[in-house]
Amino acid sequence: MNHAVTHKTEAQSALIYCRVSDKKQKTDGHGLESQEHRCRQYADERGYEVDMVFPDDITGGTDFMERPGMRAMLAYLDAKQGQSYVVIFDDLKRFARNTEFHIKLRREFAERGARVECLNFKFEDSPEGRFIETIIAAQGQLEREQNSRQVVQKMKARVEKGYYVFYPPVGYRYSKDRQHGKLLVREEPVATVIAEALEGYASGRFRSQVEVKRFLESRPEFPKSGSSGYVHPSKVKDMLMKPVYAGYVEAPNWGVSVRKGHHEPLIDFETHERIQTILNGKVYAPARKDINEDFPLRGFVACDDCGEPMTSCWSKGRKKHYAYYLCDTPNCASKRKSIPRAKIEDGAEAVLQTLQPARPLVEMARAMFKDLWALRLSEAEQAKVTLQAQIKGLEKQTQALLDRIVDATSESVIKAYEDRIDKLERQKFALLEKSDNLAPTHRDQSVVIEPALNFLANPWNIYKKGSFTVRQTVLRLALSEPLRFCRNEGYRTAKTTFPFKVLADFSTQKCEMVGDPGIEPGVRLREGVTVPCHTLRPVAHCAIRVRNPAA
Repeated sequence: MNHAVTHKTEAQSALIYCRVSDKKQKTDGHGLESQEHRCRQYADERGYEVDMVFPDDITGGTDFMERPGMRAMLAYLDAKQGQSYVVIFDDLKRFARNTEFHIKLRREFAERGARVECLNFKFEDSPEGRFIETIIAAQGQLEREQNSRQVVQKMKARVEKGYYVFYPPVGYRYSKDRQHGKLLVREEPVATVIAEALEGYASGRFRSQVEVKRFLESRPEFPKSGSSGYVHPSKVKDMLMKPVYAGYVEAPNWGVSVRKGHHEPLIDFETHERIQTILNGKVYAPARKDINEDFPLRGFVACDDCGEPMTSCWSKGRKKHYAYYLCDTPNCASKRKSIPRAKIEDGAEAVLQTLQPARPLVEMARAMFKDLWALRLSEAEQAKVTLQAQIKGLEKQTQALLDRIVDATSESVIKAYEDRIDKLERQKFALLEKSDNLAPTHRDQSVVIEPALNFLANPWNIYKKGSFTVRQTVLRLALSEPLRFCRNEGYRTAKTTFPFKVLADFSTQKCEMVGDPGIEPGVRLREGVTVPCHTLRPVAHCAIRVRNPAA
Protein backbone atom coordinates (compact mmCIF):
# COMPACT_ATOMS: atom_id res chain seq x y z
CA MET A 1 0.00 0.00 0.00
CA ASN A 2 1.47 3.36 -1.00
CA HIS A 3 1.08 6.33 1.32
CA ALA A 4 2.31 9.87 0.85
CA VAL A 5 5.22 10.69 3.12
CA THR A 6 4.81 13.71 5.38
CA HIS A 7 7.92 15.49 6.67
CA LYS A 8 7.75 16.86 10.23
CA THR A 9 10.28 18.82 12.22
CA GLU A 10 9.29 16.97 15.41
CA ALA A 11 8.35 13.28 15.42
CA GLN A 12 4.68 12.64 16.19
CA SER A 13 4.08 10.10 19.00
CA ALA A 14 1.87 7.19 17.99
CA LEU A 15 0.08 4.25 19.61
CA ILE A 16 -0.84 1.07 17.74
CA TYR A 17 -3.96 -0.98 18.50
CA CYS A 18 -4.28 -4.55 17.17
CA ARG A 19 -7.17 -6.95 17.70
CA VAL A 20 -8.17 -10.49 16.69
CA SER A 21 -11.50 -12.13 17.45
CA ASP A 22 -10.19 -15.06 19.53
CA LYS A 23 -7.02 -16.54 21.02
CA LYS A 24 -6.79 -19.19 18.29
CA GLN A 25 -6.24 -16.46 15.67
CA LYS A 26 -3.58 -15.03 17.94
CA THR A 27 -1.62 -18.29 18.26
CA ASP A 28 -2.32 -20.08 14.96
CA GLY A 29 -2.96 -17.26 12.49
CA HIS A 30 -0.36 -14.75 13.75
CA GLY A 31 -2.98 -12.03 13.21
CA LEU A 32 -1.64 -9.66 15.86
CA GLU A 33 1.93 -9.81 14.54
CA SER A 34 0.88 -9.07 10.95
CA GLN A 35 -1.34 -6.15 12.04
CA GLU A 36 1.44 -4.67 14.13
CA HIS A 37 3.90 -5.04 11.23
CA ARG A 38 1.63 -3.16 8.81
CA CYS A 39 0.88 -0.42 11.37
CA ARG A 40 4.59 0.09 12.06
CA GLN A 41 5.25 0.40 8.32
CA TYR A 42 2.51 3.03 8.14
CA ALA A 43 4.02 4.92 11.08
CA ASP A 44 7.53 4.84 9.54
CA GLU A 45 6.25 6.22 6.24
CA ARG A 46 4.68 9.17 8.07
CA GLY A 47 7.56 9.72 10.42
CA TYR A 48 5.61 8.71 13.54
CA GLU A 49 7.43 7.37 16.60
CA VAL A 50 5.59 4.39 18.07
CA ASP A 51 5.52 4.52 21.87
CA MET A 52 3.34 1.52 22.71
CA VAL A 53 1.40 -1.34 21.11
CA PHE A 54 -1.89 -2.49 22.70
CA PRO A 55 -3.13 -5.94 21.58
CA ASP A 56 -6.52 -7.59 22.19
CA ASP A 57 -7.83 -11.09 21.46
CA ILE A 58 -11.53 -10.51 22.12
CA THR A 59 -14.46 -10.20 19.75
CA GLY A 60 -15.31 -6.73 18.49
CA GLY A 61 -19.04 -7.15 19.12
CA THR A 62 -18.65 -6.28 22.79
CA ASP A 63 -18.33 -2.92 24.46
CA PHE A 64 -14.86 -1.47 23.88
CA MET A 65 -14.52 -0.99 27.65
CA GLU A 66 -14.61 -4.79 28.01
CA ARG A 67 -11.43 -5.10 25.95
CA PRO A 68 -8.33 -5.19 28.20
CA GLY A 69 -6.08 -3.71 25.50
CA MET A 70 -8.45 -0.82 24.78
CA ARG A 71 -8.84 -0.03 28.48
CA ALA A 72 -5.06 -0.03 28.84
CA MET A 73 -4.72 2.39 25.89
CA LEU A 74 -7.27 4.83 27.32
CA ALA A 75 -5.56 4.65 30.72
CA TYR A 76 -2.21 5.33 29.02
CA LEU A 77 -3.64 8.43 27.31
CA ASP A 78 -5.05 9.63 30.65
CA ALA A 79 -1.61 9.27 32.19
CA LYS A 80 -0.05 11.25 29.32
CA GLN A 81 -2.35 14.24 29.45
CA GLY A 82 -1.11 17.19 27.45
CA GLN A 83 0.83 15.06 24.97
CA SER A 84 -0.52 14.64 21.45
CA TYR A 85 -0.89 11.08 20.11
CA VAL A 86 -1.95 9.38 16.90
CA VAL A 87 -3.81 6.09 17.38
CA ILE A 88 -3.24 3.74 14.42
CA PHE A 89 -5.63 0.90 13.43
CA ASP A 90 -5.07 -1.71 10.74
CA ASP A 91 -8.73 -1.77 9.68
CA LEU A 92 -11.86 0.15 10.64
CA LYS A 93 -13.47 -3.13 11.76
CA ARG A 94 -10.77 -3.42 14.42
CA PHE A 95 -11.95 -0.09 15.81
CA ALA A 96 -15.55 -1.14 16.60
CA ARG A 97 -18.15 -3.29 14.86
CA ASN A 98 -21.06 -1.58 16.56
CA THR A 99 -22.26 1.85 15.46
CA GLU A 100 -23.05 3.04 18.99
CA PHE A 101 -19.70 1.89 20.38
CA HIS A 102 -17.89 3.37 17.35
CA ILE A 103 -19.28 6.83 18.05
CA LYS A 104 -18.58 6.56 21.79
CA LEU A 105 -15.00 5.42 21.18
CA ARG A 106 -14.37 8.31 18.79
CA ARG A 107 -15.62 10.65 21.50
CA GLU A 108 -13.31 9.05 24.11
CA PHE A 109 -10.26 9.65 21.90
CA ALA A 110 -11.35 13.20 21.07
CA GLU A 111 -11.70 14.08 24.77
CA ARG A 112 -8.12 12.89 25.33
CA GLY A 113 -6.77 14.88 22.36
CA ALA A 114 -5.83 11.78 20.35
CA ARG A 115 -6.18 11.61 16.56
CA VAL A 116 -7.33 8.36 14.92
CA GLU A 117 -5.81 7.08 11.69
CA CYS A 118 -6.58 3.89 9.79
CA LEU A 119 -4.62 2.12 7.04
CA ASN A 120 -7.60 1.62 4.74
CA PHE A 121 -9.85 4.53 5.71
CA LYS A 122 -9.29 8.27 5.96
CA PHE A 123 -11.13 10.00 8.80
CA GLU A 124 -12.43 13.43 7.78
CA ASP A 125 -13.83 16.00 10.18
CA SER A 126 -16.64 17.12 7.87
CA PRO A 127 -20.37 16.32 7.57
CA GLU A 128 -19.70 14.11 4.54
CA GLY A 129 -16.74 12.39 6.21
CA ARG A 130 -18.71 11.68 9.42
CA PHE A 131 -21.64 10.36 7.35
CA ILE A 132 -19.44 7.93 5.42
CA GLU A 133 -17.72 6.88 8.64
CA THR A 134 -21.10 6.15 10.27
CA ILE A 135 -22.27 4.18 7.23
CA ILE A 136 -19.13 2.03 7.26
CA ALA A 137 -19.47 1.45 11.02
CA ALA A 138 -23.14 0.45 10.49
CA GLN A 139 -22.07 -1.88 7.69
CA GLY A 140 -19.58 -3.54 10.06
CA GLN A 141 -22.32 -3.98 12.66
CA LEU A 142 -24.61 -5.49 10.01
CA GLU A 143 -21.94 -8.00 8.96
CA ARG A 144 -21.27 -8.96 12.56
CA GLU A 145 -24.95 -9.49 13.36
CA GLN A 146 -25.50 -11.47 10.14
CA ASN A 147 -22.52 -13.68 10.93
CA SER A 148 -23.82 -14.17 14.45
CA ARG A 149 -27.26 -15.13 13.13
CA GLN A 150 -25.77 -17.66 10.72
CA VAL A 151 -23.66 -19.22 13.47
CA VAL A 152 -26.68 -19.51 15.79
CA GLN A 153 -28.80 -21.02 13.01
CA LYS A 154 -26.16 -23.64 12.25
CA MET A 155 -25.65 -24.45 15.93
CA LYS A 156 -29.41 -24.68 16.48
CA ALA A 157 -29.74 -27.09 13.57
CA ARG A 158 -27.00 -29.25 15.05
CA VAL A 159 -28.75 -29.35 18.43
CA GLU A 160 -32.06 -30.25 16.75
CA LYS A 161 -30.27 -33.21 15.13
CA GLY A 162 -28.98 -34.40 18.52
CA TYR A 163 -25.48 -32.88 18.73
CA TYR A 164 -23.99 -30.90 21.62
CA VAL A 165 -22.52 -27.63 20.28
CA PHE A 166 -21.43 -25.71 23.37
CA TYR A 167 -18.21 -25.78 25.38
CA PRO A 168 -17.67 -29.43 26.39
CA PRO A 169 -18.81 -30.14 29.97
CA VAL A 170 -16.45 -31.64 32.52
CA GLY A 171 -15.90 -35.31 31.72
CA TYR A 172 -16.24 -34.86 27.95
CA ARG A 173 -14.09 -33.56 25.12
CA TYR A 174 -14.71 -33.03 21.41
CA SER A 175 -13.38 -35.52 18.88
CA LYS A 176 -13.69 -35.62 15.09
CA ASP A 177 -15.87 -38.44 13.78
CA ARG A 178 -16.27 -39.40 10.11
CA GLN A 179 -20.01 -39.84 10.38
CA HIS A 180 -20.99 -37.23 12.96
CA GLY A 181 -18.27 -34.61 12.59
CA LYS A 182 -17.48 -32.90 15.90
CA LEU A 183 -18.77 -35.26 18.60
CA LEU A 184 -18.53 -35.42 22.39
CA VAL A 185 -16.55 -38.39 23.74
CA ARG A 186 -15.81 -39.49 27.30
CA GLU A 187 -12.68 -38.07 28.89
CA GLU A 188 -11.36 -40.63 31.34
CA PRO A 189 -10.85 -40.97 34.23
CA VAL A 190 -12.91 -37.85 34.97
CA ALA A 191 -16.00 -39.28 33.23
CA THR A 192 -16.08 -42.32 35.54
CA VAL A 193 -15.75 -40.10 38.62
CA ILE A 194 -18.66 -37.91 37.50
CA ALA A 195 -20.82 -40.96 36.74
CA GLU A 196 -20.19 -42.27 40.26
CA ALA A 197 -21.06 -38.87 41.75
CA LEU A 198 -24.31 -38.53 39.79
CA GLU A 199 -25.44 -42.10 40.49
CA GLY A 200 -24.53 -41.70 44.16
CA TYR A 201 -26.67 -38.58 44.48
CA ALA A 202 -29.61 -40.23 42.71
CA SER A 203 -29.43 -43.40 44.85
CA GLY A 204 -29.08 -41.59 48.17
CA ARG A 205 -25.46 -42.53 48.73
CA PHE A 206 -24.76 -38.79 48.80
CA ARG A 207 -27.57 -37.12 50.70
CA SER A 208 -26.73 -33.56 49.68
CA GLN A 209 -24.81 -31.54 47.12
CA VAL A 210 -22.21 -30.90 49.81
CA GLU A 211 -21.42 -34.62 50.00
CA VAL A 212 -21.08 -34.73 46.21
CA LYS A 213 -18.72 -31.77 46.47
CA ARG A 214 -16.57 -33.52 49.08
CA PHE A 215 -16.48 -36.68 47.01
CA LEU A 216 -15.24 -34.77 43.94
CA GLU A 217 -12.64 -32.95 46.02
CA SER A 218 -11.36 -36.29 47.35
CA ARG A 219 -10.69 -37.61 43.84
CA PRO A 220 -7.33 -36.35 42.56
CA GLU A 221 -8.27 -36.91 38.90
CA PHE A 222 -11.19 -34.47 39.05
CA PRO A 223 -10.20 -30.90 37.99
CA LYS A 224 -10.21 -28.45 40.90
CA SER A 225 -10.38 -24.67 41.18
CA GLY A 226 -7.00 -23.29 42.13
CA SER A 227 -4.20 -24.95 44.07
CA SER A 228 -6.32 -25.51 47.19
CA GLY A 229 -8.27 -28.37 45.58
CA TYR A 230 -11.62 -26.59 45.86
CA VAL A 231 -14.76 -27.49 43.88
CA HIS A 232 -17.29 -24.65 43.72
CA PRO A 233 -20.87 -25.57 44.79
CA SER A 234 -22.30 -23.97 41.63
CA LYS A 235 -20.20 -26.37 39.54
CA VAL A 236 -21.72 -29.32 41.40
CA LYS A 237 -25.28 -28.06 40.87
CA ASP A 238 -24.60 -27.41 37.18
CA MET A 239 -23.38 -31.00 36.75
CA LEU A 240 -26.48 -32.38 38.50
CA MET A 241 -28.82 -30.41 36.22
CA LYS A 242 -27.19 -31.06 32.83
CA PRO A 243 -29.07 -33.62 30.66
CA VAL A 244 -25.95 -34.02 28.53
CA TYR A 245 -24.60 -36.52 31.08
CA ALA A 246 -27.66 -38.70 30.40
CA GLY A 247 -26.98 -38.64 26.64
CA TYR A 248 -29.50 -35.88 25.80
CA VAL A 249 -29.14 -32.34 24.43
CA GLU A 250 -31.27 -29.21 24.63
CA ALA A 251 -31.11 -25.47 23.95
CA PRO A 252 -34.01 -23.72 25.76
CA ASN A 253 -32.85 -20.24 24.68
CA TRP A 254 -33.21 -21.33 21.04
CA GLY A 255 -36.53 -23.14 21.57
CA VAL A 256 -34.97 -26.62 21.23
CA SER A 257 -36.47 -29.07 23.74
CA VAL A 258 -34.60 -32.03 25.20
CA ARG A 259 -33.85 -34.83 22.74
CA LYS A 260 -31.66 -37.91 22.37
CA GLY A 261 -28.04 -37.09 21.56
CA HIS A 262 -25.45 -39.00 19.57
CA HIS A 263 -22.77 -39.00 22.28
CA GLU A 264 -22.23 -41.72 24.89
CA PRO A 265 -24.04 -41.01 28.20
CA LEU A 266 -22.51 -41.32 31.66
CA ILE A 267 -25.84 -42.16 33.35
CA ASP A 268 -29.27 -43.23 32.12
CA PHE A 269 -32.13 -40.78 31.68
CA GLU A 270 -34.11 -42.28 34.58
CA THR A 271 -31.23 -41.48 36.93
CA HIS A 272 -31.12 -37.92 35.59
CA GLU A 273 -34.85 -37.45 36.20
CA ARG A 274 -34.47 -38.82 39.72
CA ILE A 275 -31.77 -36.23 40.35
CA GLN A 276 -34.08 -33.44 39.15
CA THR A 277 -36.81 -34.66 41.50
CA ILE A 278 -34.38 -34.55 44.42
CA LEU A 279 -33.16 -31.07 43.45
CA ASN A 280 -36.70 -29.71 43.19
CA GLY A 281 -37.73 -31.22 46.52
CA LYS A 282 -34.83 -30.32 48.78
CA VAL A 283 -33.19 -27.11 49.93
CA TYR A 284 -29.52 -26.68 49.18
CA ALA A 285 -27.45 -27.23 52.33
CA PRO A 286 -24.34 -25.09 52.83
CA ALA A 287 -21.00 -26.79 53.35
CA ARG A 288 -19.81 -27.42 56.91
CA LYS A 289 -16.09 -27.28 57.57
CA ASP A 290 -16.32 -29.47 60.70
CA ILE A 291 -17.54 -32.58 58.84
CA ASN A 292 -14.44 -34.29 57.53
CA GLU A 293 -12.24 -37.34 57.92
CA ASP A 294 -11.37 -36.35 61.50
CA PHE A 295 -14.88 -37.32 62.65
CA PRO A 296 -16.36 -39.97 60.31
CA LEU A 297 -19.16 -40.89 62.76
CA ARG A 298 -20.61 -37.41 62.97
CA GLY A 299 -24.30 -37.75 62.14
CA PHE A 300 -24.28 -41.52 62.80
CA VAL A 301 -24.06 -41.45 66.61
CA ALA A 302 -26.84 -40.01 68.79
CA CYS A 303 -26.93 -39.06 72.45
CA ASP A 304 -28.86 -41.66 74.45
CA ASP A 305 -30.32 -39.01 76.78
CA CYS A 306 -31.98 -36.80 74.15
CA GLY A 307 -31.76 -38.83 70.92
CA GLU A 308 -30.14 -35.98 68.96
CA PRO A 309 -27.02 -36.53 66.81
CA MET A 310 -23.74 -35.75 68.54
CA THR A 311 -21.42 -33.01 67.38
CA SER A 312 -17.62 -33.08 67.50
CA CYS A 313 -14.68 -30.78 68.13
CA TRP A 314 -10.97 -30.46 68.80
CA SER A 315 -9.92 -29.32 72.27
CA LYS A 316 -6.54 -27.77 72.97
CA GLY A 317 -4.55 -29.33 75.79
CA ARG A 318 -1.24 -28.35 77.30
CA LYS A 319 0.86 -30.05 74.63
CA LYS A 320 -1.51 -31.06 71.83
CA HIS A 321 -5.10 -31.10 70.59
CA TYR A 322 -7.61 -33.79 71.56
CA ALA A 323 -10.60 -35.00 69.56
CA TYR A 324 -14.01 -35.37 71.23
CA TYR A 325 -17.62 -36.17 70.44
CA LEU A 326 -20.28 -34.46 72.54
CA CYS A 327 -23.95 -33.58 72.74
CA ASP A 328 -24.79 -29.90 72.26
CA THR A 329 -28.59 -30.09 72.70
CA PRO A 330 -30.04 -27.50 75.14
CA ASN A 331 -31.47 -28.91 78.40
CA CYS A 332 -29.88 -32.33 77.77
CA ALA A 333 -28.35 -34.09 80.80
CA SER A 334 -25.22 -34.82 78.77
CA LYS A 335 -24.82 -31.39 77.23
CA ARG A 336 -21.19 -30.38 76.57
CA LYS A 337 -19.87 -33.52 78.34
CA SER A 338 -17.03 -34.61 76.09
CA ILE A 339 -16.40 -38.23 75.12
CA PRO A 340 -13.00 -39.19 73.64
CA ARG A 341 -13.11 -39.91 69.95
CA ALA A 342 -11.43 -43.31 70.38
CA LYS A 343 -14.20 -44.47 72.74
CA ILE A 344 -16.92 -43.54 70.25
CA GLU A 345 -15.22 -44.90 67.14
CA ASP A 346 -13.86 -48.13 68.68
CA GLY A 347 -17.33 -48.97 69.96
CA ALA A 348 -18.93 -48.32 66.57
CA GLU A 349 -16.35 -50.52 64.87
CA ALA A 350 -17.14 -53.29 67.34
CA VAL A 351 -20.82 -52.99 66.41
CA LEU A 352 -19.98 -53.34 62.72
CA GLN A 353 -17.85 -56.41 63.42
CA THR A 354 -20.90 -58.14 64.87
CA LEU A 355 -22.78 -57.67 61.58
CA GLN A 356 -21.08 -60.66 59.98
CA PRO A 357 -23.48 -63.54 59.24
CA ALA A 358 -22.34 -67.16 59.01
CA ARG A 359 -21.03 -68.38 55.66
CA PRO A 360 -23.93 -70.84 55.10
CA LEU A 361 -26.36 -67.92 55.38
CA VAL A 362 -24.43 -65.97 52.76
CA GLU A 363 -24.47 -68.97 50.42
CA MET A 364 -28.19 -69.33 50.95
CA ALA A 365 -28.66 -65.64 50.13
CA ARG A 366 -26.58 -66.10 46.96
CA ALA A 367 -28.85 -68.96 45.83
CA MET A 368 -31.95 -66.86 46.55
CA PHE A 369 -30.55 -63.94 44.55
CA LYS A 370 -29.88 -66.19 41.57
CA ASP A 371 -33.44 -67.55 41.66
CA LEU A 372 -34.83 -64.03 41.82
CA TRP A 373 -32.60 -63.02 38.92
CA ALA A 374 -34.01 -65.81 36.76
CA LEU A 375 -37.53 -64.75 37.76
CA ARG A 376 -36.76 -61.19 36.77
CA LEU A 377 -35.66 -62.30 33.31
CA SER A 378 -39.03 -63.94 32.72
CA GLU A 379 -40.96 -60.95 34.07
CA ALA A 380 -38.92 -58.48 32.01
CA GLU A 381 -40.48 -59.59 28.72
CA GLN A 382 -43.99 -59.09 30.07
CA ALA A 383 -43.09 -55.69 31.47
CA LYS A 384 -41.65 -54.68 28.10
CA VAL A 385 -45.04 -55.15 26.44
CA THR A 386 -46.66 -52.95 29.09
CA LEU A 387 -44.04 -50.22 28.62
CA GLN A 388 -44.50 -50.21 24.85
CA ALA A 389 -48.23 -49.67 25.36
CA GLN A 390 -47.51 -46.75 27.71
CA ILE A 391 -45.10 -45.21 25.17
CA LYS A 392 -47.77 -45.38 22.46
CA GLY A 393 -50.21 -43.69 24.84
CA LEU A 394 -47.75 -40.84 25.45
CA GLU A 395 -47.21 -40.43 21.70
CA LYS A 396 -50.99 -40.11 21.18
CA GLN A 397 -51.20 -37.46 23.92
CA THR A 398 -48.32 -35.54 22.37
CA GLN A 399 -49.90 -35.61 18.93
CA ALA A 400 -53.23 -34.40 20.34
CA LEU A 401 -51.50 -31.45 22.02
CA LEU A 402 -49.67 -30.60 18.78
CA ASP A 403 -53.00 -30.51 16.96
CA ARG A 404 -54.37 -28.13 19.60
CA ILE A 405 -51.35 -25.80 19.28
CA VAL A 406 -52.15 -25.33 15.58
CA ASP A 407 -55.62 -23.99 16.46
CA ALA A 408 -54.55 -22.01 19.54
CA THR A 409 -54.17 -18.22 19.35
CA SER A 410 -53.34 -17.29 22.96
CA GLU A 411 -49.65 -17.13 23.81
CA SER A 412 -50.27 -18.39 27.35
CA VAL A 413 -52.23 -21.39 26.07
CA ILE A 414 -49.52 -22.22 23.53
CA LYS A 415 -46.88 -21.97 26.25
CA ALA A 416 -48.89 -24.31 28.50
CA TYR A 417 -49.22 -26.83 25.64
CA GLU A 418 -45.48 -26.65 24.94
CA ASP A 419 -44.63 -27.23 28.62
CA ARG A 420 -46.96 -30.23 28.71
CA ILE A 421 -45.41 -31.65 25.53
CA ASP A 422 -41.94 -31.26 27.02
CA LYS A 423 -43.00 -33.24 30.12
CA LEU A 424 -44.55 -35.96 27.96
CA GLU A 425 -41.36 -36.19 25.91
CA ARG A 426 -39.29 -36.60 29.06
CA GLN A 427 -41.61 -39.35 30.27
CA LYS A 428 -41.33 -41.03 26.89
CA PHE A 429 -37.51 -40.91 26.96
CA ALA A 430 -37.48 -42.42 30.45
CA LEU A 431 -39.82 -45.25 29.38
CA LEU A 432 -37.77 -45.95 26.25
CA GLU A 433 -34.56 -46.27 28.26
CA LYS A 434 -36.34 -48.37 30.88
CA SER A 435 -37.63 -50.66 28.15
CA ASP A 436 -34.17 -51.05 26.61
CA ASN A 437 -32.51 -51.75 29.97
CA LEU A 438 -35.29 -53.85 31.44
CA ALA A 439 -33.80 -57.29 30.83
CA PRO A 440 -30.58 -57.75 32.86
CA THR A 441 -27.48 -59.29 31.33
CA HIS A 442 -25.15 -61.87 32.87
CA ARG A 443 -22.61 -59.10 33.37
CA ASP A 444 -25.15 -57.10 35.34
CA GLN A 445 -25.70 -60.13 37.57
CA SER A 446 -22.05 -60.31 38.56
CA VAL A 447 -21.74 -56.53 38.90
CA VAL A 448 -24.80 -56.12 41.11
CA ILE A 449 -25.10 -59.34 43.14
CA GLU A 450 -21.48 -60.04 44.07
CA PRO A 451 -20.69 -56.57 45.56
CA ALA A 452 -23.95 -56.69 47.51
CA LEU A 453 -23.15 -60.14 48.90
CA ASN A 454 -19.61 -59.06 49.76
CA PHE A 455 -21.06 -56.16 51.70
CA LEU A 456 -23.57 -58.37 53.54
CA ALA A 457 -20.88 -60.95 54.30
CA ASN A 458 -18.46 -58.53 55.92
CA PRO A 459 -19.38 -54.82 56.13
CA TRP A 460 -16.62 -54.29 58.67
CA ASN A 461 -13.95 -55.28 56.17
CA ILE A 462 -15.21 -52.72 53.64
CA TYR A 463 -15.44 -50.05 56.34
CA LYS A 464 -11.91 -50.73 57.58
CA LYS A 465 -10.30 -50.53 54.11
CA GLY A 466 -12.52 -47.82 52.62
CA SER A 467 -12.08 -44.07 52.26
CA PHE A 468 -14.03 -41.46 54.22
CA THR A 469 -16.85 -41.52 51.65
CA VAL A 470 -16.98 -45.33 51.58
CA ARG A 471 -17.14 -45.46 55.39
CA GLN A 472 -20.10 -43.13 55.47
CA THR A 473 -21.81 -45.22 52.79
CA VAL A 474 -21.28 -48.43 54.80
CA LEU A 475 -22.78 -46.84 57.91
CA ARG A 476 -25.75 -45.55 55.94
CA LEU A 477 -26.41 -48.95 54.37
CA ALA A 478 -25.95 -50.95 57.58
CA LEU A 479 -27.78 -48.78 60.13
CA SER A 480 -31.44 -47.82 59.88
CA GLU A 481 -31.04 -45.29 62.70
CA PRO A 482 -28.04 -43.57 64.31
CA LEU A 483 -26.30 -45.55 67.03
CA ARG A 484 -27.35 -44.43 70.50
CA PHE A 485 -24.47 -43.93 72.92
CA CYS A 486 -24.75 -43.69 76.70
CA ARG A 487 -21.85 -42.05 78.54
CA ASN A 488 -21.96 -44.58 81.37
CA GLU A 489 -22.99 -47.79 79.59
CA GLY A 490 -21.73 -47.40 76.02
CA TYR A 491 -23.66 -48.29 72.87
CA ARG A 492 -27.24 -49.50 72.93
CA THR A 493 -28.49 -52.28 70.63
CA ALA A 494 -27.96 -51.21 67.02
CA LYS A 495 -30.97 -50.90 64.74
CA THR A 496 -29.81 -52.39 61.46
CA THR A 497 -31.28 -52.21 57.97
CA PHE A 498 -33.62 -54.83 56.53
CA PRO A 499 -31.03 -57.21 54.91
CA PHE A 500 -29.15 -57.62 58.20
CA LYS A 501 -32.41 -58.11 60.09
CA VAL A 502 -33.40 -60.91 57.70
CA LEU A 503 -30.02 -62.65 58.04
CA ALA A 504 -30.23 -62.31 61.82
CA ASP A 505 -33.69 -63.88 61.81
CA PHE A 506 -32.42 -66.81 59.73
CA SER A 507 -29.50 -67.37 62.08
CA THR A 508 -31.78 -67.55 65.14
CA GLN A 509 -34.32 -70.00 63.64
CA LYS A 510 -34.28 -73.56 65.03
CA CYS A 511 -35.92 -75.26 62.05
CA GLU A 512 -36.00 -74.81 58.35
CA MET A 513 -37.44 -76.89 55.51
CA VAL A 514 -38.73 -80.46 55.41
CA GLY A 515 -36.35 -82.91 53.72
CA ASP A 516 -36.28 -86.70 53.09
CA PRO A 517 -38.11 -88.91 53.79
CA GLY A 518 -40.83 -86.20 53.73
CA ILE A 519 -44.46 -86.60 54.60
CA GLU A 520 -46.42 -88.44 51.93
CA PRO A 521 -50.02 -87.39 51.25
CA GLY A 522 -52.52 -89.35 53.32
CA VAL A 523 -50.00 -90.48 55.98
CA ARG A 524 -51.13 -89.78 59.52
CA LEU A 525 -48.53 -89.44 62.27
CA ARG A 526 -49.05 -89.67 66.00
CA GLU A 527 -48.69 -86.51 68.04
CA GLY A 528 -45.13 -86.00 69.16
CA VAL A 529 -43.52 -87.94 66.26
CA THR A 530 -40.37 -86.26 64.90
CA VAL A 531 -39.28 -86.55 61.23
CA PRO A 532 -35.54 -85.71 60.75
CA CYS A 533 -34.23 -83.91 57.64
CA HIS A 534 -31.46 -85.80 55.80
CA THR A 535 -31.34 -84.23 52.32
CA LEU A 536 -30.81 -80.57 53.27
CA ARG A 537 -27.67 -79.39 55.05
CA PRO A 538 -29.22 -77.39 57.89
CA VAL A 539 -27.67 -74.35 59.45
CA ALA A 540 -28.90 -75.55 62.83
CA HIS A 541 -30.73 -78.71 63.93
CA CYS A 542 -33.69 -79.16 61.57
CA ALA A 543 -36.80 -81.11 62.59
CA ILE A 544 -40.55 -81.04 62.10
CA ARG A 545 -42.67 -81.99 65.08
CA VAL A 546 -46.30 -82.92 64.43
CA ARG A 547 -48.44 -81.12 66.98
CA ASN A 548 -51.93 -81.87 65.64
CA PRO A 549 -52.45 -85.20 63.82
CA ALA A 550 -55.76 -84.03 62.44
CA ALA A 551 -54.25 -81.02 60.70
